[in-house]
Amino acid sequence: MIDFQKSGGLVPAIAQDHQTGEVLMMAWMNQEAFDETRRTGKAVYFSRSRNKLWRKGEESGHVQTVKGIFVDCDADTVLLKVDQIGGAACHEGYKSCFFRELAGEELKVVAERVFDPKAVYEK
Repeated sequence: MIDFQKSGGLVPAIAQDHQTGEVLMMAWMNQEAFDETRRTGKAVYFSRSRNKLWRKGEESGHVQTVKGIFVDCDADTVLLKVDQIGGAACHEGYKSCFFRELAGEELKVVAERVFDPKAVYEK
């Protein structure tokens, strides 16, 4: 189904709002994350920085309910069509991780924050 071996065990996974089509984020999946996502209907990714599974929303409560799973023609990229619970996919508090646009040589913030990350991720 997915060729995890071709890409060293991890494949890109794109989360897209199933209603609007807006791209929310890109993360990585390994076989275990893909299997758990299929089994639970909730998005699960692999965190390279923490070297473990990352169940989207486990800290913030902003989970992604999976409405559809699509695989590209090379079987090495996953597209999840999701319902983003809590209104934000980005850990910086924006609906989408793609909240900046390149304007000339500068990145310009083109979206409004949905939540304050300091309040949500306080340790």
